[in-house]
Amino acid sequence: MDRPAIRDAALLILRSVIGVVFVAHGYQKFFLLGITEVTGQFSALGIPQPKLSAVLSASGELLGGALLIVGLLTTFVAGALALLMLAALYFVHMGNGFFLEDTGLEYPLVLIASLIVVIVFGSGRASIDGVLSRAEL
Repeated sequence: MDRPAIRDAALLILRSVIGVVFVAHGYQKFFLLGITEVTGQFSALGIPQPKLSAVLSASGELLGGALLIVGLLTTFVAGALALLMLAALYFVHMGNGFFLEDTGLEYPLVLIASLIVVIVFGSGRASIDGVLSRAEL
């Protein structure tokens, strides 16, 4: 199973799924809930600088997810999103049990683990990063 084409296809699928999840959450924060509502939620959770945190979180999820999907700046973006999820783990999910329905650790842990795979193995050849790394200068 250690064939480059299979590894690249698996990385493409993983990047795309993670990217769609982040884009959906960023979209939700900006357009469905609204930044004002998210700011209120962040404030109630004790997140520092709730308005700035809400805007940065929504922007990071929306833009970072899109960059993961196309595979541009992939390892940097995956690292930044992993840090964002660590912050979410600490401020939102810690102490709520394990399962998702209890706002537990399950969801952010899966995302962090998936992002670590992308950080370690990169974007693969089926990405803008992959195309740019093969381009002749």
